[in-house]
Amino acid sequence: MLSLPGSRKSLCSGITRRDLLHIGAAGAFAPSLADAMRAEAAPVEERARPERRAKSAIFLFLFGSPPQHETFDPKPEAAAEIQGEMKAIDTSLPGLQIGEGLPQIAGIADKLTVVRSMTHPYPIHCCAYVMSGMPTYGIPLETQPRAPEHWPYMGSVVDYLETKQSGQRTPGIPRNIGLPWRFCSRGSSSTQAGPYGAFLGNGFDPFWTDFSGEGTTVVPKLTDGQSEKVLDPHGGIKPDGRFRLASGCQLPTEITSRRFESRQYLLNQFDAGRAQLQRHASTGNWDEHQQRAFSLIGSNGVRDALDVQRESAALRERYGMTLFGQSCLAARRLVEAGARFVTVFWDPFGPHGASVWDTHSNHFPRLKNYLLPVFDQSYSALITDLDDRGLLDETAVLCTSEHGRTPQIDSKPKGGARHHWSRTYSSVFAGGGFARGRIVGRSDSIGGDVADTPVSPKDMQATAYHLLGFSDTATVPDQQNRPHPIAGDGQVRTEMLG
Repeated sequence: MLSLPGSRKSLCSGITRRDLLHIGAAGAFAPSLADAMRAEAAPVEERARPERRAKSAIFLFLFGSPPQHETFDPKPEAAAEIQGEMKAIDTSLPGLQIGEGLPQIAGIADKLTVVRSMTHPYPIHCCAYVMSGMPTYGIPLETQPRAPEHWPYMGSVVDYLETKQSGQRTPGIPRNIGLPWRFCSRGSSSTQAGPYGAFLGNGFDPFWTDFSGEGTTVVPKLTDGQSEKVLDPHGGIKPDGRFRLASGCQLPTEITSRRFESRQYLLNQFDAGRAQLQRHASTGNWDEHQQRAFSLIGSNGVRDALDVQRESAALRERYGMTLFGQSCLAARRLVEAGARFVTVFWDPFGPHGASVWDTHSNHFPRLKNYLLPVFDQSYSALITDLDDRGLLDETAVLCTSEHGRTPQIDSKPKGGARHHWSRTYSSVFAGGGFARGRIVGRSDSIGGDVADTPVSPKDMQATAYHLLGFSDTATVPDQQNRPHPIAGDGQVRTEMLG
């Protein structure tokens, strides 16, 4: 494998600029990149695939974990130390109440599947655990994204299976794209494990974007002792803020688009001869990998889709002039352009936790004056916009986090606190074959344990893969070519399906 994990000069696919220099000559550049991608791909067992309901998926990950009590599972009958300062409101789905900080989402609840019984055994920032099929987890793995124990991210699995199973040429838009920048790269904890190719190889990491633009809003403090004022772009940005390809995903400056096209022409001529020389060889995935190499380096489709300035000012304002809102808009543009799996991460900016939902203190001020208003506006706009364009039924939208928060409020920190809690929490799903207007599962009277219908992160993954058209028994191979179920021990949850 050509990639050097952790190198600052690595391309988005894991190929380094040094590798490109070694490749060098015109005409050799693109086939060598394709060869590298081919070498990383291992055989996968051919299986019957279920009928695909979702053409694409948008995965919204709220790092740090929202509280179930102030979002999708309020407890209006519970004691004050459980219920908290915020009340419950009715929604467009009869029988469903959600937190008062989400009035716009309340208006579209009849389009959603709300799961109130998510559960797993790890009340830590186990992003990699909830994003992959890996069977166990521990705190040391949190800051070791390339540890051999990790399993591939959902988007990486989708990319791999499509590469091996589709029989179609790779589209100009990459299948696995991450917004707004490489996961956790703008906070003090820049080595958080999670969305990576793991044993499938760095070539199946997400195709990362980047964002240029300053924050306009000082967000509420994470702790009372915090002295720094954080202009977090998740809280507000100027309209001229722009998404772009991450530096490693762009064509090198010394190679113009015209020169790249010339190389592609030479490669086509080269392949004509090579095909004759190797007509008896097994090259079933050759064209697919060539096209993937071109799509990763030369495509303008991603750049065009990321240009949210092409949308009307009114629509952009509808999503919210925040980094999360504009990332959701870019995600919609990307799936509309043909992307298969797009992830929007709401993760740290500045001091660790400055932008996340990890409210170990200042819980209610952060929720009321920052987190809930941004999420309410952006999420509701995304779902409504997809539906208005006829895209919701073919786009699965998954919104989750690594765990929930404690049922009892800790009143000692200023502003209150809820701490890590994974025994029960809430997630919300829409589109792509998920049911419209359904409540799945139930927590107990204080939102502390599952009362019925437990749903694990692996079940969520299995259900999403099923909707995307992958076999429930599909596997991916590790570096020893041992097959692993794509969702670990997860099962498709028919309760969530429409």
